[in-house]
Amino acid sequence: MALYLIGDVQGCDAALGRLLDAIAFSPSRDRLALLGDLINRGPDSLAVLRRVMALQGAAACVLGNHDLHLLAAAQGIRKLHHGDTLDDILNAPDRAALLDWVRQRPLALYEADVLMVHAGVLPQWTLQQTLALAREVEDALRSPGWSAFLTVMYGNEPDHWDGALRGPDRLRVIVNALTRLRFCTPDGRMDFKAKGGADTAPPGLLPWFDVPLRQTRDVVIAFGHWSTLGWFNRADAIGLDTGCLWGGCLTAVRLGATPQERERFQIPCPQVQKPG
Repeated sequence: MALYLIGDVQGCDAALGRLLDAIAFSPSRDRLALLGDLINRGPDSLAVLRRVMALQGAAACVLGNHDLHLLAAAQGIRKLHHGDTLDDILNAPDRAALLDWVRQRPLALYEADVLMVHAGVLPQWTLQQTLALAREVEDALRSPGWSAFLTVMYGNEPDHWDGALRGPDRLRVIVNALTRLRFCTPDGRMDFKAKGGADTAPPGLLPWFDVPLRQTRDVVIAFGHWSTLGWFNRADAIGLDTGCLWGGCLTAVRLGATPQERERFQIPCPQVQKPG
């Protein structure tokens, strides 16, 4: 059995189909893990959801910020933005089943010795702590009061982790780290303004995976979310958002024991979204 990881699809169903053909993916033989942002901005969000749902146990997906945005928009908590392409899901006859499937997805997975998240992991968190904190948010999303949680999920504060945090502040930090993080200070204070490549860090900030004393530095972490970073293949980190929306590629990797043994597959994508 091969395990393939795929970066941000964001509604680009045609590219996803071509990529699955390129890796000769077989649901009876292989397993697929998608690193969040299945939907939005691309032309066929509904088709992506239905394709991945149809794979059932052969596919897993962590939640990204765009997936959470769908849930909030569906509940009237957030307005659709210019460039959003969620209407096909929101107007689908099976809308309720689609939304229920999305909100049942995890925020972090650990499989084949790889921790999978959409964006990043705070330097103070261990592997087991990351998985436990992700479950706190998952429990909120799966609870009868999940809509109320979404009303307090948004915001940039607190911008750092404190184990004494409780309630909405605690869950908000977890969500922001796992679905939005790119840069932070060495002590884990998150920045949400800088969106350039890893070499464009503002003064005092580092890419989260470069924090020297990060507690997960001995864990392989696979993530998406960072299209300006692009394909990133290091012993302890695999970045898989290669800008499918922006005229880049949709990327999959078949895991190997070392970075050199990881096999990369890419499908060129036409530009869907324009900057600005």
